[in-house]
Amino acid sequence: MTLTQELQVILFKPQASIDLQGGMALSEQMAGVVPQPHQLWVIDLAEVNFMDSSGLVPLVKGLKAARQRGCRLVLCNVQTPVRLILELTQLDSVFEIFDTYEDIFTTDKDETLVLAG
Repeated sequence: MTLTQELQVILFKPQASIDLQGGMALSEQMAGVVPQPHQLWVIDLAEVNFMDSSGLVPLVKGLKAARQRGCRLVLCNVQTPVRLILELTQLDSVFEIFDTYEDIFTTDKDETLVLAG
């Protein structure tokens, strides 16, 4: 008998702004999906051109919920204004961030690690 575990991808695509209102909408959307072990949650931010501090809450809550359930959450297509907020809050080092959706499946994050020697 052969057992294969297929990676299940859950894609979230917020649009426009992730501010208080947009953040609540994203939170509700994410709360409607129960994280399962070995799932991959992708938040595609291609259409998000603004995010404020209240928009960080659903991202952090989602990451926490995903990790507690053995799920992986990544961000992709992060636009410059949003990336700036992530960098200012140092959350860019907490989240896995990929340039494109395709990069999630083709880039090995370990290749980017440099060992100090």
